[in-house]
This record gives sequence, C-alpha cells and structure tokens, in this order.
Amino acid sequence: MNITIRVTEEKDCARLLELINELAVYEKAPDEVTVTLQEFVDAGFGKDKVWKAFVAETDNYIVGFALYYVRYSTWKGCRLYLEDFIVTDDYRGKGIGKLLFETVIKEAKDRNFNGMVWQVLDWNAPAINFYNKYAAQLEEGWLNASFSKAQISAMKPNSLLTNTN
Repeated sequence: MNITIRVTEEKDCARLLELINELAVYEKAPDEVTVTLQEFVDAGFGKDKVWKAFVAETDNYIVGFALYYVRYSTWKGCRLYLEDFIVTDDYRGKGIGKLLFETVIKEAKDRNFNGMVWQVLDWNAPAINFYNKYAAQLEEGWLNASFSKAQISAMKPNSLLTNTN
C-alpha cells in the first residue's frame, strides 16, 4: 500500500467531515458534530483561517487526517493543538497513524512551538497505548468546560458586559 501524507486542500473538506463524523461515532457522540461543510471550509480556507491539517491518502482516497491549530498558553507560549487525529477503521494498524502523528510532531518542531497538546478519552485504550509509545504525558485532573453556540445566544444581555470601556 502506497500512503502519501500531504497538506490538506479545500477540495478535501467534504471527506474530512465524513471522517470527523466517523470519529464522533467512535467517541460515542455522533450528534455532537454540528459544523456545516461551509463553516468547516471557511475556517480552514476562508479569510480568517483557524486550522491546518495533513491528510493520509492511498490511491487518491483520504484514509486519515490530523487537524491542528495554534494554541497560546500564558504559561508555555505558542503550542500546537492537535484537535482531531483519525485513521478510518479499515486502515488502522498499517502505520498510517504513525506517519500522520510524526508529520504533526515535525510541524511543531519546524515551527519552533513550545510544545504540542491534545486530548484523548480516558476509555480509548488503543489511542492511549499509541501515545504511550511516544512517552506522551497524559495529564489528570483537568476537566473540559464549554458553551455551545445556543447557550451563548441564549444568555441574557443584562448578565453580559454591555460597556467595554
């Protein structure tokens, strides 16, 4: 099998969204993917780009990707944040994840980031075992917090700052 790792192009976005949905199913959260294809394209290729990605393909078919963005830590400085990293089920165990992951590590190194961070679900033993091969530091004690777009929209104006002076 001939695998190519390359920078993502706009034409890849529909396939990446398919893989994002596959990842959401694997992570037991299939209804959590709410981004539209247009929002996804705009965020990666529009005026205010926020993400970059590498894809793994064989025979011009994308079988995996690693999507990242720059995260700024007040404690550590600029760090690469690996948002999504997936190899489709039929292609796992063939070294494709290793190629993608090491490409992202090289990107962090080439761009002189102060580190690389990502999340892994505590029940995802295959992913944890993969990261352990790289001696990754798996942190305990941090909880994720978030607001959805609907929650932000529903917040009452009197509870939000109206005067920014």
